Amino acid sequence: MADHLLDDSLVHAFWDRDHPARLTIDSGDTVTFVCKDATDGQFTPASDASVYARYDRSRAHALTGPVAVVGAEPGDTLEVEILAFEHRGWGWTGFTPGGIGLLADEFPAPYLQHWELDGDVCRFRGSDEVAVPFEPFCGVMGVAPAEPGRLTTSPPRANAGNIDIRGLRAGATAFFPVLAPGALFSTGDCHAAQGDGEVCGTGIEAPMTVTLRFRLRKDLRVDELRFLTPSPLTRADSRGYMATTGHGPDLYANARTAVRSMVDWLQADHGLSREKAYVLCSVAADLKISEVVDAPNWIVSCYLPRSVLRR
Repeated sequence: MADHLLDDSLVHAFWDRDHPARLTIDSGDTVTFVCKDATDGQFTPASDASVYARYDRSRAHALTGPVAVVGAEPGDTLEVEILAFEHRGWGWTGFTPGGIGLLADEFPAPYLQHWELDGDVCRFRGSDEVAVPFEPFCGVMGVAPAEPGRLTTSPPRANAGNIDIRGLRAGATAFFPVLAPGALFSTGDCHAAQGDGEVCGTGIEAPMTVTLRFRLRKDLRVDELRFLTPSPLTRADSRGYMATTGHGPDLYANARTAVRSMVDWLQADHGLSREKAYVLCSVAADLKISEVVDAPNWIVSCYLPRSVLRR
């Protein structure tokens, strides 16, 4: 077993089974990935919301890799043990009109929120309004796709990719289907924190260093990503939750209602601006399907841990 370092001097913002590997390793090896933020460094600690006007989306999800694993063939499984994350003191969350947020049509102006990452806590820069636990993970982790050609990183696919699963944190183990020779694993889009749903379209986006251990499993076959994750799911689970709900026959519309109600509560009860409330929902609140059996209406709930609120 060997340890490797893969820097961020060369990144890619696509999936392509024919993209050459930057590093070839043996099963059992450990790789430390130096990852840029999701924008490939276009957002910086000095940026304001005007950065959206010149943002080049073709560079989104700047990925470090690919890493080839000797002997990996389609039908095998790549086991990835997630060992450690190291932040660089800063992150951001934001949204823009016409973007991908759940309530994008209700926010007419772009917004950028900077965060201070201090040890294991994330705070609004220059404010003590909230304190969110530093619970990092890679928003994008994946192997090369089975199909030829260049694919965007935006949607999750059979190769995993832009999955945004906060359970893939240190101590978790992920299992990816190998779809192309060598597996060709890449990662990036690191988040310092995120709620289940990433409702404004971003978590706490941050440059980070990530250490992973790889094992090739020829005794196991998976058709899609699966993973083991440790308890508890969040360190914020210490003072209970505020939960809002949405009901109706459309789960997407129900999710919008639940998040809108949470934003309203944060404004009315905690004095947050509407923009800050929306951002906080994205990085700390969890959307849950509470039930899908009582037709014609289903229930979506939005849970916000009360421990993140400091007022």
